[in-house]
Amino acid sequence: MDSFFNELLVNTSADLTFIQSLITMAVALILGGGIAFTYYKTQGEEYYQRSLAITLCMLPIILSVIILFIGSNIARAFSLAGTLSIIRFSSAPGDAKDIGFIFFDIAAGLACGVGLYGYGILFVAVLCLVIILLEKFKTFEKKTTNKTLRILIPENLNYEGVFDEILNTYTKKHTLTKIKTTDLGSLFELCYNVEMSDGANEQEFINELRCRNGNLSIILSVATATVTK
Repeated sequence: MDSFFNELLVNTSADLTFIQSLITMAVALILGGGIAFTYYKTQGEEYYQRSLAITLCMLPIILSVIILFIGSNIARAFSLAGTLSIIRFSSAPGDAKDIGFIFFDIAAGLACGVGLYGYGILFVAVLCLVIILLEKFKTFEKKTTNKTLRILIPENLNYEGVFDEILNTYTKKHTLTKIKTTDLGSLFELCYNVEMSDGANEQEFINELRCRNGNLSIILSVATATVTK
């Protein structure tokens, strides 16, 4: 297997040729397309970015061409480093998995740039398969039903422990995360982070809470991660 890759699929020539450049860019584009397709199939809708998928197609071929242009020329390498140092990148916060796909792309582009086509193809094929299997079988997924509960109560109601009996019945655990006044101080808003019990009836849960808070507003929503800037 090593002999096959080294002799047929690994380009170790020091002289850059037109055919070599075309082969490098073609393989890089194919690998980038494969990585982008894997990203498209495995990323959740709430985090998927079409612009990132297109970037994943572009990045390997860009990196491979940069490597071809630099070759073993130290002066070009330093010039490129100086040019890239003045470029700033910014994007909206996304899924932490996005950065993994970026590094995945970089590795594929570098493999093509140095002529390791066979190992690059093998690397991309194996890692794409691993990502797809991890996503398909929901590996490392924590199966919880965390939700945010917001309850309005009148100012004359003592909120300490008033809902504990109901919360203990319908949730596995609950935490009071925030208390604030609203409506010119005539109402309190209680914010809980709750993990619903298996099979808990949310309508009955809210109805029992309404009996305690005077039929004021109650909001039960999916908990969202807070992004800190």
